[in-house]
Amino acid sequence: MADCKRATVGRQDGKVPRWRLEKAVVGLRGRVQFDVPLRTYTSFRVGGPADVLVEPADLNDLVRVVKQAAEQKVRIFVLGGTNLLVRDKGIRGIVIRLARLRAIKEEAESVLYAEAGVGMPTLMGYAIRRSLKGLEWAAGIPGTVGGCVVMNAGTKLGEMKDVVKAVRMVTPTGAVKEYDGRSITFEYRRAKLPPGVVAGVWLQLAPGVRRELEKTVKDYLRYRRQTQPLTLPSAGCVFKNPPHDLAGRVVEAAGLKGARVGDAEVSIKHANFIVNRGHATAQDVLALIRKVRHEVFQKTGVKLELELQLVGQA
Repeated sequence: MADCKRATVGRQDGKVPRWRLEKAVVGLRGRVQFDVPLRTYTSFRVGGPADVLVEPADLNDLVRVVKQAAEQKVRIFVLGGTNLLVRDKGIRGIVIRLARLRAIKEEAESVLYAEAGVGMPTLMGYAIRRSLKGLEWAAGIPGTVGGCVVMNAGTKLGEMKDVVKAVRMVTPTGAVKEYDGRSITFEYRRAKLPPGVVAGVWLQLAPGVRRELEKTVKDYLRYRRQTQPLTLPSAGCVFKNPPHDLAGRVVEAAGLKGARVGDAEVSIKHANFIVNRGHATAQDVLALIRKVRHEVFQKTGVKLELELQLVGQA
């Protein structure tokens, strides 16, 4: 499930001079690393290097790096890690990972505020322990709160738009703004957000019965383990469901379960997943995607659209 909000500042192509990158990250209190392979930080375990990877210490640190990147005309990209394929030559500019923005608090009756770096399993558990319902759909989703907002993540039980009350964002110039959830247009696996970086979200939940919520989650996790390849690196569903059908069913009907390019394989458990059998490259995954789309269209006439987000340089 996409797990990242892209925010572009300045030019988007070409190698950025090292001195400009250094100026853009000077004074940050969080972690700063240069030339870092991104495969370590994606659920696919695929991806080339980032010029700079930044993990802001908190909201103020995030504001600082966004402002400084704008001043230096350096592109920024916010990395969630799931529902994402980073190409083999990586991402130019600054890649921001919000893993340290992980605070959760209950602000009002049945309303939780979670920073963008909170993992959905953590947030769901927090809600259930307080007998709050509305997040059970997220069982088994490994993404972060911010990524789930950006991608309007969901399952057959529900989706993020059902619970978003408001979103806190850092604009491309470094201002902190809050947007009412009703002002945001949510579509299938996408939210039309203003430019910037999602920093946190208010979630409107409802009172529930803890044991019933726990049972719902347990049952759905069992179902997902039985039907999806959760033990292998992947980026979740690769293709959007075509109208009145399921992408996995279409791919399977075309006889493509188990199809491989290098170490990239169409899962034999769920045909809308591509898994990394060990050392897959982004090139392997993209070649397999092209093969699947071509053969599905030739055999069924269905044009599959990507749900997976492609980023970085080929």
